[in-house]
Amino acid sequence: MKPHMLNCLGLLLLPLAAQAIEPGPSSPQQHHTEVWLQMQARNQLASNHAQPASPGERELSLQRWMESFKHPIPEYYKEYSTGGKGK
Repeated sequence: MKPHMLNCLGLLLLPLAAQAIEPGPSSPQQHHTEVWLQMQARNQLASNHAQPASPGERELSLQRWMESFKHPIPEYYKEYSTGGKGK
């Protein structure tokens, strides 16, 4: 009974020990990354020049896409081991 009461008391006091994490970047690198992501999301860095694909690039892209349909989708996926026992 006593361990059960101590566990309950510990769980009740747990929120009092939690501390809030300060908002914002934790490093200069994270700050730069967040700035770039915000500029991209706001479309501030979009190119003024259209960048269409060449006919050759479009043909290769279409060819890769069409070849992706040659492989059947298995009914079940096997889980493969990365090593260890049972090789």
